[in-house]
Amino acid sequence: MNGHPPLPIRDGLHLAPELRSLLRPGQRVRDRLGHTHTLPRYFLEIPSWEEAKSRQATPHFTYAELLVVDCREADPLLNSFPHYVPFAVQVLAQYLERFRAAVEAPVHIATNGGYRSPSHRYHARHAGAHCWACAADIYRIGDTCLDDEKSIERYRRIAENLGQEVRAKPFGHGQDETDDHLHIDIGYVILTPGDIDEGQP
Repeated sequence: MNGHPPLPIRDGLHLAPELRSLLRPGQRVRDRLGHTHTLPRYFLEIPSWEEAKSRQATPHFTYAELLVVDCREADPLLNSFPHYVPFAVQVLAQYLERFRAAVEAPVHIATNGGYRSPSHRYHARHAGAHCWACAADIYRIGDTCLDDEKSIERYRRIAENLGQEVRAKPFGHGQDETDDHLHIDIGYVILTPGDIDEGQP
């Protein structure tokens, strides 16, 4: 977008061994409920932090907003560039754009609320949709901070009206609930580029 050439798409199985050990492409992992999922294999390569901040994934969301957490909190190797984010981030960005249009206000993603690699400390025990770049934690919409039941439930209903595939956690203080942000996810999406032969090792 914005006149930039397309970002390179990389097969995670062909990345350096150190990166493969952190991103774990194609490996099977369990979520909090014990369900098994396969981690993404294909990644967008983000060449620099400057590029992440200037490059739009959609008209209102930059790549920086969607991957900042791993650049600041994960293994030191993930703090460097190029940086790799699952190709399905493109799908998440489109849903966030639709959500922004539905609420008719800017949508602000929490600093640790976008893509988190499987090696991030939040996923030491269980994988979640953040590891697929298919989830976002939103802390503010327009001037409204999402830190109470009324605001979280209001926007949760709007998010889930986007489609059956969209899940938004309800307000609460227990497992799979939230009381200080709105969690939106689209499940465990793996996006494979159309010109890829998945039979090739």
